[in-house]
Amino acid sequence: MDFNMEKTFDGSRWRVELHGEIDIYNSTDLKTQLSEMMDEHSADVHLDCTGLEYIDSTGLGALVGALKNIKSKGQEMHLSNIKSNILKLFKITSLDKVFILEGVDNNE
Repeated sequence: MDFNMEKTFDGSRWRVELHGEIDIYNSTDLKTQLSEMMDEHSADVHLDCTGLEYIDSTGLGALVGALKNIKSKGQEMHLSNIKSNILKLFKITSLDKVFILEGVDNNE
């Protein structure tokens, strides 16, 4: 399955819908696109993960790299609508404590 993202800037924050799979083949593209967005408008980034089906360790690494870039500009990254299989990875790696996860029951 391929990966794509739909991004919009509403004047105060980026809204990004993630679709498909983020893996070794496209994780660099994700990080590059998020970096280019911040160069265009430095603002909080809200990732809607409703359409995200899978992410591997390189995808997680790309998100961490993007988060560092976003935080260096004084902004935040929010993730929402994370599927349970992906949330499990965030919890195993303790990234649930690094990212702002919205709409997630941390007791799952």
